[in-house]
Amino acid sequence: MILLGVNIDHCATLRQARYRGAAATAGGAVEPDPVAFALAAERAGADGITVHLREDHRHIQERDVWRLRECIATRLNLEMACTPAMVAFALKLKPEFVCIVPEGREEVTTEGGLDVVGNRDRVRTCVEAMNAAGIKTSLFIDPDEPQIELSAKLGAPFVELHTGAYAQACFTPRRGSEFQRLRLGCVRAHDLGLVVNAGHGINYVNIAEVRTLPHLHELNIGHSIVSRALFTGVEEAAREMKARMNH
Repeated sequence: MILLGVNIDHCATLRQARYRGAAATAGGAVEPDPVAFALAAERAGADGITVHLREDHRHIQERDVWRLRECIATRLNLEMACTPAMVAFALKLKPEFVCIVPEGREEVTTEGGLDVVGNRDRVRTCVEAMNAAGIKTSLFIDPDEPQIELSAKLGAPFVELHTGAYAQACFTPRRGSEFQRLRLGCVRAHDLGLVVNAGHGINYVNIAEVRTLPHLHELNIGHSIVSRALFTGVEEAAREMKARMNH
Protein backbone atom coordinates (compact mmCIF):
# COMPACT_ATOMS: atom_id res chain seq x y z
CA MET A 1 0.00 0.00 0.00
CA ILE A 2 1.46 3.35 -1.08
CA LEU A 3 0.57 6.10 1.38
CA LEU A 4 -0.98 9.39 0.27
CA GLY A 5 0.14 12.73 1.67
CA VAL A 6 -2.18 15.50 0.51
CA ASN A 7 -0.50 18.86 0.02
CA ILE A 8 -3.02 21.64 0.75
CA ASP A 9 -0.86 24.64 -0.24
CA HIS A 10 -2.98 25.61 -3.22
CA CYS A 11 -6.17 25.70 -1.21
CA ALA A 12 -4.40 28.48 0.66
CA THR A 13 -3.30 30.01 -2.66
CA LEU A 14 -6.97 30.48 -3.56
CA ARG A 15 -7.71 32.06 -0.18
CA GLN A 16 -4.76 34.44 -0.43
CA ALA A 17 -5.87 35.58 -3.89
CA ARG A 18 -8.83 37.30 -2.23
CA TYR A 19 -7.97 37.63 1.47
CA ARG A 20 -4.23 38.27 1.57
CA GLY A 21 -4.78 41.43 3.58
CA ALA A 22 -7.31 39.97 6.02
CA ALA A 23 -6.44 39.89 9.69
CA ALA A 24 -7.66 36.29 10.05
CA THR A 25 -6.84 33.13 8.09
CA ALA A 26 -10.27 31.53 8.63
CA GLY A 27 -13.76 32.42 9.83
CA GLY A 28 -16.17 35.13 8.81
CA ALA A 29 -15.94 35.84 5.10
CA VAL A 30 -12.46 34.30 4.75
CA GLU A 31 -12.53 31.23 2.52
CA PRO A 32 -11.55 28.55 1.65
CA ASP A 33 -10.10 27.18 4.87
CA PRO A 34 -7.07 24.92 4.24
CA VAL A 35 -7.62 23.15 7.55
CA ALA A 36 -11.16 22.19 6.54
CA PHE A 37 -9.72 20.93 3.25
CA ALA A 38 -7.19 18.82 5.18
CA LEU A 39 -9.85 17.31 7.43
CA ALA A 40 -11.97 16.38 4.39
CA ALA A 41 -8.93 14.74 2.78
CA GLU A 42 -8.35 12.74 5.95
CA ARG A 43 -11.96 11.54 5.93
CA ALA A 44 -11.35 10.23 2.41
CA GLY A 45 -8.30 8.23 3.47
CA ALA A 46 -5.33 10.61 3.26
CA ASP A 47 -2.49 9.24 5.38
CA GLY A 48 -0.96 12.63 6.10
CA ILE A 49 -1.17 16.35 5.37
CA THR A 50 1.68 18.28 3.77
CA VAL A 51 2.20 22.05 3.81
CA HIS A 52 5.04 24.26 2.64
CA LEU A 53 5.48 27.27 4.88
CA ARG A 54 7.41 29.52 2.53
CA GLU A 55 9.47 32.39 3.85
CA ASP A 56 7.39 34.86 1.82
CA HIS A 57 4.11 33.35 3.17
CA ARG A 58 2.59 33.35 -0.31
CA HIS A 59 0.01 30.69 0.56
CA ILE A 60 0.24 28.80 3.86
CA GLN A 61 0.48 31.05 6.94
CA GLU A 62 1.95 30.19 10.33
CA ARG A 63 -1.53 30.18 11.87
CA ASP A 64 -2.60 27.53 9.34
CA VAL A 65 0.28 25.30 10.41
CA TRP A 66 -0.49 25.63 14.12
CA ARG A 67 -4.17 24.90 13.50
CA LEU A 68 -3.26 21.81 11.48
CA ARG A 69 -1.00 20.63 14.30
CA GLU A 70 -3.96 20.90 16.68
CA CYS A 71 -6.70 19.51 14.42
CA ILE A 72 -5.58 16.78 12.07
CA ALA A 73 -5.80 13.14 13.08
CA THR A 74 -3.07 11.74 10.83
CA ARG A 75 0.38 13.33 10.67
CA LEU A 76 1.80 16.66 9.64
CA ASN A 77 4.60 16.92 7.10
CA LEU A 78 6.16 20.40 7.08
CA GLU A 79 8.01 21.31 3.91
CA MET A 80 10.60 23.96 4.73
CA ALA A 81 13.69 25.75 3.51
CA CYS A 82 17.02 24.87 5.08
CA THR A 83 17.36 28.10 7.07
CA PRO A 84 17.92 28.84 10.77
CA ALA A 85 14.52 30.54 11.03
CA MET A 86 12.66 27.53 9.64
CA VAL A 87 14.66 25.11 11.77
CA ALA A 88 13.68 27.10 14.86
CA PHE A 89 10.03 27.10 13.78
CA ALA A 90 10.02 23.34 13.17
CA LEU A 91 11.61 22.65 16.56
CA LYS A 92 8.87 24.69 18.19
CA LEU A 93 6.07 23.12 16.14
CA LYS A 94 7.34 19.53 16.39
CA PRO A 95 5.56 18.02 13.36
CA GLU A 96 5.90 14.30 12.79
CA PHE A 97 7.86 14.93 9.58
CA VAL A 98 9.78 17.69 7.88
CA CYS A 99 10.81 17.72 4.24
CA ILE A 100 13.74 19.98 3.41
CA VAL A 101 13.13 21.65 0.05
CA PRO A 102 14.86 24.30 -2.08
CA GLU A 103 13.13 27.64 -2.13
CA GLY A 104 13.36 30.51 -4.62
CA ARG A 105 11.41 33.73 -4.21
CA GLU A 106 10.85 34.07 -7.96
CA GLU A 107 9.49 30.58 -8.60
CA VAL A 108 5.75 29.91 -8.69
CA THR A 109 6.16 26.47 -7.15
CA THR A 110 9.17 24.37 -6.15
CA GLU A 111 11.16 23.56 -9.29
CA GLY A 112 13.94 21.01 -8.94
CA GLY A 113 15.37 19.16 -6.02
CA LEU A 114 17.50 20.31 -3.12
CA ASP A 115 21.22 20.49 -3.90
CA VAL A 116 22.46 18.44 -0.96
CA VAL A 117 25.96 18.15 -2.44
CA GLY A 118 26.33 21.92 -2.82
CA ASN A 119 24.85 22.68 0.63
CA ARG A 120 26.30 19.79 2.60
CA ASP A 121 27.03 21.60 5.87
CA ARG A 122 23.71 23.46 6.00
CA VAL A 123 21.75 20.31 5.28
CA ARG A 124 23.74 18.30 7.83
CA THR A 125 23.02 20.88 10.53
CA CYS A 126 19.31 20.82 9.76
CA VAL A 127 19.08 17.01 9.65
CA GLU A 128 20.97 16.64 12.91
CA ALA A 129 18.70 19.17 14.65
CA MET A 130 15.55 17.36 13.46
CA ASN A 131 16.91 13.92 14.34
CA ALA A 132 17.81 15.12 17.84
CA ALA A 133 14.25 16.39 18.30
CA GLY A 134 12.71 13.11 17.15
CA ILE A 135 11.33 14.65 13.93
CA LYS A 136 11.64 12.40 10.89
CA THR A 137 13.47 14.19 8.10
CA SER A 138 13.11 13.81 4.35
CA LEU A 139 15.26 15.51 1.71
CA PHE A 140 13.49 16.55 -1.48
CA ILE A 141 16.04 15.69 -4.16
CA ASP A 142 16.37 14.93 -7.84
CA PRO A 143 16.88 11.21 -8.53
CA ASP A 144 20.62 11.58 -9.04
CA GLU A 145 23.08 9.18 -7.44
CA PRO A 146 25.40 11.75 -5.77
CA GLN A 147 22.41 13.48 -4.12
CA ILE A 148 20.95 10.17 -2.96
CA GLU A 149 24.24 8.86 -1.58
CA LEU A 150 25.02 12.03 0.36
CA SER A 151 21.47 12.14 1.75
CA ALA A 152 22.08 8.71 3.27
CA LYS A 153 25.48 9.73 4.63
CA LEU A 154 24.02 12.80 6.33
CA GLY A 155 21.57 10.67 8.28
CA ALA A 156 18.25 11.59 6.71
CA PRO A 157 15.97 8.55 7.07
CA PHE A 158 13.78 9.55 4.09
CA VAL A 159 14.21 11.03 0.65
CA GLU A 160 11.44 12.41 -1.52
CA LEU A 161 12.38 12.04 -5.15
CA HIS A 162 11.38 15.00 -7.30
CA THR A 163 9.06 13.74 -10.04
CA GLY A 164 8.65 17.13 -11.74
CA ALA A 165 11.02 16.48 -14.65
CA TYR A 166 9.20 13.22 -15.39
CA ALA A 167 5.79 14.92 -15.16
CA GLN A 168 6.85 17.62 -17.62
CA ALA A 169 8.19 14.98 -20.00
CA CYS A 170 5.11 12.77 -19.95
CA PHE A 171 3.95 13.76 -23.43
CA THR A 172 7.42 14.06 -24.96
CA PRO A 173 10.06 11.58 -26.17
CA ARG A 174 11.94 12.08 -22.87
CA ARG A 175 9.26 10.30 -20.85
CA GLY A 176 11.00 6.91 -20.90
CA SER A 177 14.41 8.22 -19.89
CA GLU A 178 12.98 10.35 -17.08
CA PHE A 179 11.01 7.40 -15.74
CA GLN A 180 14.10 5.20 -15.88
CA ARG A 181 16.01 7.88 -13.98
CA LEU A 182 13.34 7.79 -11.26
CA ARG A 183 13.32 4.00 -11.19
CA LEU A 184 17.08 3.78 -10.73
CA GLY A 185 16.90 6.48 -8.06
CA CYS A 186 14.30 4.49 -6.11
CA VAL A 187 16.45 1.36 -6.26
CA ARG A 188 19.63 3.17 -5.20
CA ALA A 189 17.92 4.95 -2.31
CA HIS A 190 16.35 1.71 -1.10
CA ASP A 191 19.69 -0.10 -1.32
CA LEU A 192 21.22 2.59 0.91
CA GLY A 193 18.52 2.05 3.55
CA LEU A 194 16.49 5.16 2.77
CA VAL A 195 12.70 5.20 2.82
CA VAL A 196 11.56 6.38 -0.61
CA ASN A 197 8.82 8.98 -1.08
CA ALA A 198 8.10 10.93 -4.26
CA GLY A 199 6.20 14.00 -5.36
CA HIS A 200 5.66 16.97 -7.67
CA GLY A 201 3.53 17.05 -10.80
CA ILE A 202 1.82 13.72 -10.12
CA ASN A 203 -1.72 13.69 -11.48
CA TYR A 204 -4.64 11.37 -12.19
CA VAL A 205 -3.12 10.26 -15.52
CA ASN A 206 0.59 9.76 -14.85
CA ILE A 207 -0.12 8.07 -11.51
CA ALA A 208 -0.72 4.85 -13.50
CA GLU A 209 3.00 4.74 -14.29
CA VAL A 210 4.36 6.47 -11.17
CA ARG A 211 2.81 3.84 -8.90
CA THR A 212 4.90 1.13 -10.58
CA LEU A 213 8.15 2.66 -9.31
CA PRO A 214 9.86 0.23 -6.92
CA HIS A 215 10.03 0.68 -3.16
CA LEU A 216 7.59 3.61 -2.97
CA HIS A 217 6.44 4.35 0.56
CA GLU A 218 4.47 7.58 0.10
CA LEU A 219 3.45 10.06 -2.60
CA ASN A 220 2.86 13.71 -1.76
CA ILE A 221 0.31 15.20 -4.16
CA GLY A 222 -1.29 18.63 -4.02
CA HIS A 223 -2.10 20.68 -7.11
CA SER A 224 -3.85 17.88 -8.98
CA ILE A 225 -6.05 16.96 -6.00
CA VAL A 226 -6.98 20.61 -5.34
CA SER A 227 -7.82 21.02 -9.03
CA ARG A 228 -9.97 17.87 -9.14
CA ALA A 229 -11.73 18.92 -5.93
CA LEU A 230 -13.18 21.95 -7.75
CA PHE A 231 -15.28 19.53 -9.78
CA THR A 232 -15.82 16.51 -7.51
CA GLY A 233 -15.33 17.81 -3.97
CA VAL A 234 -12.36 17.22 -1.71
CA GLU A 235 -13.27 13.79 -0.41
CA GLU A 236 -13.93 12.27 -3.83
CA ALA A 237 -10.75 13.82 -5.25
CA ALA A 238 -8.58 12.36 -2.48
CA ARG A 239 -10.40 9.02 -2.53
CA GLU A 240 -9.95 8.63 -6.27
CA MET A 241 -6.26 9.48 -6.15
CA LYS A 242 -5.58 6.95 -3.42
CA ALA A 243 -7.51 4.30 -5.33
CA ARG A 244 -5.47 4.99 -8.49
CA MET A 245 -2.24 4.83 -6.48
CA ASN A 246 -3.10 1.36 -5.20
CA HIS A 247 -5.01 -0.13 -8.14
